[in-house]
Amino acid sequence: MGKKILIVDDSRQDRKIIQRFLHKAGYGDLVLVETGEEGVLKAETEAPDLVITDTKLPGIDGFEVCRQIKEKSLPGNPKIIMMTGAIDAVDAVKARKMGADDYCAKTSDYATLIDAVGQILREGQN
Repeated sequence: MGKKILIVDDSRQDRKIIQRFLHKAGYGDLVLVETGEEGVLKAETEAPDLVITDTKLPGIDGFEVCRQIKEKSLPGNPKIIMMTGAIDAVDAVKARKMGADDYCAKTSDYATLIDAVGQILREGQN
C-alpha cells in the first residue's frame, strides 16, 4: 500500500514541482494545500504518513503547523519534514523543538527532499 504525503506550500509552482519529483520517485498518493490552517485540517482528515511543510506560510507558519499536528497525536502519528527556500531561515533547533522529523532547503532538483522522504518513510516501516 502506498504512503500518503501531505504537501503544505503557499507557492503553487513549488507544490507542482514537489508533486512532480515525488511522482517520479514513485509516490502517488499526494494531497496538496497552500495554507498552514488547511495543512492542519487535512492532516486530521486525510491521515497522511508524512507531511512536508514550508516554513514560511500565510497565516500560521510551518513551525506552528508542525507543532499543532504533533500535539494532536493523530492516527498514524505522521512524520514531518520542514523545508525552506531561504537557507539562512533554516532553524534546525526550532524545527526539532516543534517536533519535525527532518528539515531541508528547497533546491532546484529537490534531491535532498526526495532522499529525506525515502529515509523517513522507510524508517516508518520498521
